[in-house]
Amino acid sequence: MQPRDLFEKILSFYGSQNWWPGEGFEIAIGAILTQNTSWKNVEKALENLRHNNLLSPKSILNCDDELLVELITPAGFFNLKAQYLKNLCRLWVRNPKPNREALLSVKGIGEETADSILLYLLNEAEFVIDAYTIRISKRLGYGDSNDRKYWKNFYESNLDKDASVFNEFHALFVEHGKRFCKKQKPLCSNCFLVEDCEYGKINRV
Repeated sequence: MQPRDLFEKILSFYGSQNWWPGEGFEIAIGAILTQNTSWKNVEKALENLRHNNLLSPKSILNCDDELLVELITPAGFFNLKAQYLKNLCRLWVRNPKPNREALLSVKGIGEETADSILLYLLNEAEFVIDAYTIRISKRLGYGDSNDRKYWKNFYESNLDKDASVFNEFHALFVEHGKRFCKKQKPLCSNCFLVEDCEYGKINRV
């Protein structure tokens, strides 16, 4: 099954996911806060920032460090993330439309975070690779690599460069990873992709 066929099949099953939650610069904030934590925790931190009118680059830069740490505590790793947010805001004030290279030069922004900001905030066609994407892709039999660059190249080479498709595909991977293709106990026997999946054919019961 080609990646485009996979996209159509999982989109038909789940429907549009309407990602990313939030709008404007809040998307970039969320992309940093969601590192190594659940979105439920991020939502609490974002609500704290929203309540204090701290969803713009300038407001975050002007915010006292201790207050910022306190407000984003629900997202975990709060001391680091507070600094990462300020690092990003310094870039954003200088350049509100940074490219991938500029984002990756910021301490605290890796490939997944940079691509999420580019795709969901700036509508750039950058395929976001996360743990869900790698897990599902390997189980389907598309390859055996754990390298994010490998998978980014794989999907961007096999799909039209379309930000709306990349957006939806990433969101669908996350949904499928949570519902069926779980890390420890995948629900292969109930999965609608089982006949297309090398791992599922072997492990279904």
